[in-house]
Amino acid sequence: MKILVTGFDPFGGELINPALEAVKGLAPVINGAEVIQLEIPTVFGKSAEVVKKAIEEHQPDVVLNIGQAGGRFAVSPERVAINVDDARIADNEGNQPVDEDIQADGETAYFTQLPVKAMVTAIKAAGVPGSVSNTAGTFVCNHIMYQVQYLIAKEYPNIKGGFIHVPYSPEQVLDKANQPCMSLADMTKALTAAIEAIVEFDGKADLKAVGGAIH
Repeated sequence: MKILVTGFDPFGGELINPALEAVKGLAPVINGAEVIQLEIPTVFGKSAEVVKKAIEEHQPDVVLNIGQAGGRFAVSPERVAINVDDARIADNEGNQPVDEDIQADGETAYFTQLPVKAMVTAIKAAGVPGSVSNTAGTFVCNHIMYQVQYLIAKEYPNIKGGFIHVPYSPEQVLDKANQPCMSLADMTKALTAAIEAIVEFDGKADLKAVGGAIH
């Protein structure tokens, strides 16, 4: 199995993006699967172009995008992406779409093909807080999750796609009162556990675990 794992560059005035740093910490092989790391821009449209090019080049079995969700305490596999760009802030090239469709001929929403509850169970077993999330937001994180799902629906039906959000890292909250954070080591440990679960549950039904969802 070949898994393409992407992480966004820093955005919103931050000096780092823990999603990218956590991805950089991943081993090249996890549970027998080859892991391909890719940095992508926090830019509407361009992020999808970069990922599509990487899909064409590497022909992965799974595309797993990683992004930062400041304010969350847990590593959060996303269940669904919605067909709307609605940016509270501008992306890294100044784009700030409001209430725009991502794809005019796309579905209202796409669900991940990944075993999110098995992934959360594995993350928690690794000693890291984890929770299924039912909203990827409406910024570039949701955008790339949706765009990958659109590509799967239109061009790559044999690929599975999904998204995981990670919290702030400690250095990001030095001037942010009452904001949760997590070490990069724990984020990488959580991503490793999630990837192990993706491999283990390939071709199997997800777990029916209860609770812990972020709405």
